[in-house]
Amino acid sequence: MNTEDNTFGVEDADDSSGFLLWQVTNLWQREIKKALEVHSITHSQFVLMASIHWLTLQQKEVTQVVLSAHTKIDPMTTSTVLRTLQSKELIMRQEHPTDTRAKTVALTEKGKEVIKKAVVTVESFDNKFFAPLGNMTGAFNKKLITLLKGQ
Repeated sequence: MNTEDNTFGVEDADDSSGFLLWQVTNLWQREIKKALEVHSITHSQFVLMASIHWLTLQQKEVTQVVLSAHTKIDPMTTSTVLRTLQSKELIMRQEHPTDTRAKTVALTEKGKEVIKKAVVTVESFDNKFFAPLGNMTGAFNKKLITLLKGQ
């Protein structure tokens, strides 16, 4: 590398954590998109539907605000994706019984059917994708959590 004009702080591209994360994320997103096509939902739709299902199983009240915080998807995008899911009859949104500013969100029966199959697809894909990590998967997840909590 021409060191006179080197504006980079690394000698090799593989020394850049951000660049590596960007590459892995793009690869993972591209492949997860393909895996979800069979269910006719996008990855954002999957994440929100899976989160509705997860939070419901945890017996938590599911609102758009709760979903946005849980998924780390901004509120406007959450609302837009939920509107699309509602038009596909996969979720239902209703006025909150006590907070007039909030909407509760739930899966429809059709939505439950779709998400249960999609979760199996995604978990199977993730198992294959992350298999090269072997017994380091738990440590990898802890490092990702550390990054999330640091923001």
